[in-house]
Parts: sequence; structure tokens; C-alpha cells
Amino acid sequence: MNPVRNAIVVGASSGIGRALACVLASEGYRVGIAARRLDLLQDVANAIGDTAVVKTIDVSKPEEAMRRLRDLIDAMTDVELFVISAGTGFENPTLDWEPEHETIAVNVTGFAAIANVAVSHLQQRGSGSLVAISSIAALRGSSGAPAYFASKAFMSSYLQGLRYRFAKLRLPVVVTDVRPGFVDTAMAKAARKFWVATPGEAAREIVAAVRKRKKTVYVTRRWRLIAWIVRATPDRIAERLGY
Repeated sequence: MNPVRNAIVVGASSGIGRALACVLASEGYRVGIAARRLDLLQDVANAIGDTAVVKTIDVSKPEEAMRRLRDLIDAMTDVELFVISAGTGFENPTLDWEPEHETIAVNVTGFAAIANVAVSHLQQRGSGSLVAISSIAALRGSSGAPAYFASKAFMSSYLQGLRYRFAKLRLPVVVTDVRPGFVDTAMAKAARKFWVATPGEAAREIVAAVRKRKKTVYVTRRWRLIAWIVRATPDRIAERLGY
């Protein structure tokens, strides 16, 4: 009989995080689910069944979030897979400070705090996987959502640094940067959308990529083409298009 595998999904109350928790549970993982709202987490736990371990974590409060994540790891004894799916973002063309501040607090400070705890555990464990939901938005800045796009660039760069760190330590820890395009969640706020995936489709592609130990994943796969176009677009043209 195969031993039970443990995973933690931070940001599991809705969207891609919720779908990932359900897919992982269906594949035999005992899943620790964490997010800010307990009522939504209980809904996810009911969908998963008895294997779910519930913990409220508000990543906008980094020190408390780190402590509560350590408590969740202790409760599960051992965790081989961490998924960071918590995030927020706003269209903010007027550059109001409050949405900028909230985005940075969650997507930058909160993300780094959760990653710090996960990295410490995986380093001590000697193996495992760290997965974070970044975005194709990481590839270029935006006039309409400056903090959101910049925060995703921070995530991707931070994950790359963690990957290099594990390589330097010669530890078989896989760090996966997931860069979705449009997924049918509350975060997809663009007026015009295309190639929209369901959370379930996104989750299944992400889990398949984790299984293959991939470093960077575009969800769905066709968004790799858009990534190439974004990278190839000169700044002067991007400025005219109002990126």
C-alpha cells in the first residue's frame, strides 16, 4: 500500500486553489487547505471529504500567517507539496493607493512569507515541490494594473531565485512557476477575454506539470504563444498599445 502523500494549498477557498485542492485529493493526497475565510474552506473540506485539514490563514498578516502555516505543517506531520494560490489584484488606472497597497501586501509580502516557511520545511525534508500561481502578467508592466503586474513579476523572479537556491544546495526540490492566462475566476477582470479555461481545467494541467517536475508552466498551454508575443513586442509599441 502506497504511503499517504501530504500537500498544502494556501488560497484554497476559491478559484484555481479550490480546484487544485479537489484534484489533489482525488489523486490520493491528504490536503491541508488554508485561506482567510473559514466558511468557504469548510465548503471545500466538505467537497474533499475526511482527508482535508483546515486552517485559516490570512496572508496579508505575514508574521501570523507564517506561524499558522507552521502549525498546519506540524498537524500534518510531513508535507511534500506546497501550492501558493493566494492572491489579489485590481484594475487601477487612476493609481489609487489603497488597491496598490493591498495588492503588494498580499501578492508580494504575503507570498514571500508563505514561501519562506515552505522552503524551510522542504530544505529540512530534503525533497519535495513548491508551486506558486503567478501569471502571464509577470512578463510586462501594465498602465491599468501596475501593482498587480509588478507583483506577478516579483513572484516569478522570487521563484527563480528559490530554484537556484535549491540547486546550489543540491536538493531535489522542484520549484514550479505557474503562469495562467485567463481562467474563469473572480480574478479575471479584463473586459475582453479569450482562451478562457475553467478552474478545473487549469488545476488538472497544473497537477500534470507538477508530476512532470516542470519549472515553468503556462495554463492553458496555448498561452505560451502569447508569452512569446509579449516578450517580442518592443517597448515603444507596448507603450502605444497601453500595456
